This record gives sequence, C-alpha cells and structure tokens, in this order.
Amino acid sequence: MTVNVIDRQAHWQTVYRTRAADSFSWYRPHLQTSLELLDIAGLSVDSHLIDIGGGASTLVDDLLDRRLNKVSVLDISARALAIAQYRLGDRGQQVSWIVGDVLQAVLPAGGFGYWHDRAVLHFLTETSDAVRYAQQAARAVQSGGYALISGFAPDGPDKCSGLPVARRSADDVAAIFAPEFVLLEQRAEVHVTPAGAEQSFAYALLRRT
Repeated sequence: MTVNVIDRQAHWQTVYRTRAADSFSWYRPHLQTSLELLDIAGLSVDSHLIDIGGGASTLVDDLLDRRLNKVSVLDISARALAIAQYRLGDRGQQVSWIVGDVLQAVLPAGGFGYWHDRAVLHFLTETSDAVRYAQQAARAVQSGGYALISGFAPDGPDKCSGLPVARRSADDVAAIFAPEFVLLEQRAEVHVTPAGAEQSFAYALLRRT
C-alpha cells in the first residue's frame, strides 16, 4: 500500500529530529561516485541541477565548492533542509530549497539539466509510484539532460530507516525511465555505513532523449 504524503512527511521529520545527520546509514562525507558520474555527464558551473531527497546531504556543499550557481534541493522534510542550511551558513542563500514530495511537487518543465537522486526512488516500492516519479523527471529534465539515480542494488538491504525498499539494478531503473531516458553508464558501489555495515548500491546515469 502506498504511504500518503502526510505519513511520509511525519516519518522523515521524526527521523531528522531524533538523529544526527552523520549517523544515518546512507551518510557519506562526499558522494564521490555521484560526482564522478556527473562529471562524465558534463556537469559545469552553468549547469542547473536538482538534488531529489537531498535533505542534509553534503552533495550541495561539493556543488557549491565547484562554483555551480544554479542548484536546487528538494526534500519532503523541512527539518532535513534546515540542517543543510545551517551547515552552509551564508552559502545556503545561493541554493533554491524546496520542501515537498517529489511525486507531487510542481517543478518547471524542462527546468533542469541534471536530476540527482541517491536513495529516494528505492523507497517507492509500488510500480505506479515509480512510474509517476519517472514521469516527473521526464517533465523536469530538458532534452539532452541527465538523471543520475542510485539506490540499493538487488543484493542490498531490503529496508532503510525502518521502511521497505525496492532493490533494483541499473537496468531495472532504466526500464522504469524508458523511453524518455536511455542508460549511458552504470556503477556498483559497496557503501560502508557510519556503523561499519556494508550496503550494495547500484547507480544508473540516464540521458533524456
């Protein structure tokens, strides 16, 4: 059964209110694999990137360090975004912060050259929600733009932060996004959590047709 927006918001608000951002299982000080794949896709200072479910992630810090001047971060949890804003201080004013559910957010048509998601799509276990997500990306990413999607691989955990997840390969993700996107590159990563556990992630770099 699909969890409604209010339930998702309440869940993530509680998660970010009760735990330190660097204690979450998905935390990394730098999202190196994402940055490498974005470089392959031609990310530049003039690129407009939206980080889906970016929350308290440090990706925005690294993008600002690279002098990107058009960065948006969307998250369902206002608390998560507040953590990132506090960490960035005055630099946070350079970022467009969007509180909302990706399935319902109103995003500008063709407004982004890059769509980044590390561990959001894998929470959408219902096929209809995953398809709706892909449709949102297709509307928001300009022709010739890119979507970088990562989440638990088929041999990864079956839950994250107390919620069930859908484990997918890069080919599985590409099938959800087809035909509006085509798969360009895929990567496998063994992520070591702050607690020392290993988690298998799959990355899919897709290009908007």
